[in-house]
Amino acid sequence: MTQKFLKLIVLFFILGNVAFAQVTQLNYKAKFGMFGTVGNIKNTLTQNAKTYQIKTRVTLSGMAKSILGGQTEEYISKGHMEHGLMVSDFYKMTTRKKETIITKEYTINHANKHITKKYEKWTRGKLVKEYTQKLNFYAKDDLLTLYFNLGKAIPKTGKTYKFRAVGLEKQQGKVEIVVPQKRQLKKYKKDLGEHATLYAKALIYQKNFRKKKGDILLAVGDDGFIKKAVIKDILLFGDAQLLRVK
Repeated sequence: MTQKFLKLIVLFFILGNVAFAQVTQLNYKAKFGMFGTVGNIKNTLTQNAKTYQIKTRVTLSGMAKSILGGQTEEYISKGHMEHGLMVSDFYKMTTRKKETIITKEYTINHANKHITKKYEKWTRGKLVKEYTQKLNFYAKDDLLTLYFNLGKAIPKTGKTYKFRAVGLEKQQGKVEIVVPQKRQLKKYKKDLGEHATLYAKALIYQKNFRKKKGDILLAVGDDGFIKKAVIKDILLFGDAQLLRVK
């Protein structure tokens, strides 16, 4: 199990936040093939008519926790509201593993349409690496707002929608969301179950996600939130499943 595998799990957790609604707490657990339950995700959303804040914490469990040294991931998104959608002004990712802490902070300047990234790595309380750079793409979303906004941002008809999201700079922020045609729903329901209000598929421009069986299938429940997500046969370990528990 490698660092790439961990990144895959973390991104899978984040992609579970697929729709928009006002909510205080939303929790999930993840199962991954032969490894069983590999982690949990907790989301807290604070929102009013003008501003919002999302806090997400990812913790590993079982074999994944043991192999990866108890690594945790925390994400914070802050911003403002435009036409009922969240628009990110600030996004932060924090990784903690044993004696090392890595932070990535993104500040989005909408007036000038540019994004500044600040990176810091701390080991045993000492700053060992830091840099600041301007990204070569602009986005109004980060990974959290992208998927919390989807319930309002796209209609429930078969079509492909292209987005850019802060936090995916290696692929220039590119994300595609596919809403299936009615004739395609049978395949989705086989893996995700019946009675979802929206079925969709997330395509990430990243090596582990570009193959056909690496696409993330998503099902939204009656309350507007994801109730199940599946990646089929990922990395030869079996299916990855994200299940809502609260």
